[in-house]
Amino acid sequence: MVVASVPSLPFDDRGLAYGDGLFETVLVRDGNAVLWEQHLNRLMHGCKVLDIPAPSRDQLDAILSRLGDGLQVLKLIYTRGSGGRGYAPPAEAAPRLYWQATPFSPQQARWKQGVRIRLCHMNLARQPRLAGIKHMARLENVLARNEWRDPDIAEGLVTDGHARVVEATAMNLFWSSSSQSMPCTPSLEHCGVLGTLRQVMLDAGELMIDELDVEELSGCEALWVGNSVQGLWPVARLDDAEGRILSEWPITATHRHLQRLAHDHLGYPAI
Repeated sequence: MVVASVPSLPFDDRGLAYGDGLFETVLVRDGNAVLWEQHLNRLMHGCKVLDIPAPSRDQLDAILSRLGDGLQVLKLIYTRGSGGRGYAPPAEAAPRLYWQATPFSPQQARWKQGVRIRLCHMNLARQPRLAGIKHMARLENVLARNEWRDPDIAEGLVTDGHARVVEATAMNLFWSSSSQSMPCTPSLEHCGVLGTLRQVMLDAGELMIDELDVEELSGCEALWVGNSVQGLWPVARLDDAEGRILSEWPITATHRHLQRLAHDHLGYPAI
């Protein structure tokens, strides 16, 4: 059963008109939000960057009290509200909070078997001021995801236009290399989303930040894509943007080790 807020959406809501707002996608287990503090921290940081008055903690916690048992995905959308002429925001914003929770089952076959991913033609523009936050203006991700229809391709990797790999269309990227002492994830200082699973693993000392050029992908010992809802998917095959195989990897203990660390944070089983 889908549970949701049901406010009307005015035609002049700035989230609808300009993408002037933020969103969070949260895994909820039996009414308890997984990595809730990390999601709230990112939301509050996004409010500061966009100069939108932040929602109260009580307002957000109250949503969880309305959710039942089982595994669900909670989608929060927080807009600046209405007003302002053209792009100019109103002098005093009246933000709106929308939310919806839907039942969820993770794709365990992808945990076990690994996934096929591809490179995208679409690049992410560098914009340090917006880097990291989960703002609503995600047309770059939409265009990147629109590049394929093959259901066997689980994700697409995007670069920053300078040959540096940033992330997947809806997930962060992780890799293991013989030149590094631990698994890595790209710096997101210019663009990309600071994923909450990525953040909690960095805080726990399970990852380090490095740079990865697109031509270095095939030489990695292991690749993963993941987020706080789906968990960590080992990458078994990487294609270029034309569908040609660039590299294939057997799923090894290296993949399982990082996957186990990630899933411990999410309450998912080890594989």
